[in-house]
Order: sequence, then structure tokens, then C-alpha cells
Amino acid sequence: MSTITFAKPELFYLLLGLIPMIVWYVLRQKKSKASIQISTLESLKKVPLTWKHSLRHVAFVLQLAVLALIITCLARPQSSDSWQNQTVEGIDIVIALDMSSSMLARDFQPDRLGAAKSVAIEFISGRLFDLIGLLVFSAESFTQCPLTTDRAVLINLFQNLHPDCLKTVPPSVLV
Repeated sequence: MSTITFAKPELFYLLLGLIPMIVWYVLRQKKSKASIQISTLESLKKVPLTWKHSLRHVAFVLQLAVLALIITCLARPQSSDSWQNQTVEGIDIVIALDMSSSMLARDFQPDRLGAAKSVAIEFISGRLFDLIGLLVFSAESFTQCPLTTDRAVLINLFQNLHPDCLKTVPPSVLV
């Protein structure tokens, strides 16, 4: 069972600001009356109130609800089931990937580079607690991604690799 706590519960005091708004609205409604000049009110006494008369306050109620929700969001609700410390062990892995034109050979499907990328992505997905980095090389080498635990970034980098990516790197960046 999750419990909801608030990071800034003191902001709920802002809800007290809704009370003057409600008082102002009620007083304004009492003072505002439609006026019409007619000789007698007898015919108007028989006119029933319509649904529009009942719904005229809905806009104000919605405004109050939106303000209350904004205040609740500002209080930053947080839920938690339980906390527990967990010790995990991992190793540091740097994947060196050849980006030379020989990786475009078609002896694997679709080519050597595509096969290497798919195997590397599968490998990265299975290593949950390891730091993994990426080094690419052809005539020169450079670090494409330093050691990280962010699997999504690393997989995205692998998917976007192509042999021409080393040609666009300025020589000062190459290691």
C-alpha cells in the first residue's frame, strides 16, 4: 500500500486564500441584480428558473478547483511503497567498435557493422549494473560515450553509428 506525502506541505496554507475569493463572489452575486422596467411583476412570478440559472456558478467553482489543484501540484505529492538499500556489484566495460570501411562487408546480415551493433545492443541490455562506455575507431579513435549506467543513451548512440560519423569529427577531438 503506497502512502502519499508532500515535499512542501506548508503550501497548503495557500488554500486559505480561496476563502476571500468565495466571500467576494457571494457578495458580488448578492449585489448584482438584473433590472428591467415593466409595469407589473405578476407575469414574471410564474416563470420557472431554468437550468442556466443553476449552472451560472459552475465557472467560478471550476476556477476554485483549478487553483486548488495547482496548489496541490506545487506541494509536490510523492508516493512510496517502501525503501530498501541494495548493494550491487558491477564492472567497467568499454566497447571498442571498428568503424572502418571493412565493416561494410556483406558477410553478415545486413553487414559487419550492423551485426556488431545488434550484438552490442543485446549485450548492453543484459548488463544492468555495469558501467559501459563506447570507443569507436577507424584511422583515429575517440570516446563516443564515457562510462555510464544510462542504457538508453548508449543504445541510442549505437543505433545512430555509421561509418561516416568519424569523417565529420574535427581532428582536435580525435584522441
